[in-house]
Amino acid sequence: MFPLKLRELSRFKRCIIVNLMSSNNIDPLVHKHTGCTRLLKAGVCSLAGLGYAMHEAAFRLEVAVGSIFIVSSFFLPLTLVERLILIGSVLLVLIVEVLNSALEAVVDDISLEHRALAKQAKDMGSAAVFIALVNCGICWASVVYTNW
Repeated sequence: MFPLKLRELSRFKRCIIVNLMSSNNIDPLVHKHTGCTRLLKAGVCSLAGLGYAMHEAAFRLEVAVGSIFIVSSFFLPLTLVERLILIGSVLLVLIVEVLNSALEAVVDDISLEHRALAKQAKDMGSAAVFIALVNCGICWASVVYTNW
């Protein structure tokens, strides 16, 4: 191979790094699955995500309480729409909690130092969970109040 000057080598390395990191060079046929394979791999990733979420104490508590609420909704004399509102509000809390946990994991992965924007992101995720919990409480209180 012909000798390269240090400056040219450095520029050469920069070009390779930029090209490797560019998403334009990724062949979608190689990196994306289709059909049943895609569904299977998505399902495996989803189950892995639920496994990670189960390591969170808040998520486990919400699953336990939410399960009790969902099961109890089947013993109440409710219309289908009312039951769906109750179940949907509980599932919304779980969805938001998983997203909040994912956000916290990303923030912690970037840095564990105390940074104002990291705290802001975590607090906003926590606020989203709080709003979902308030929504769930309002749904349950409304349905119970209108039926009894």
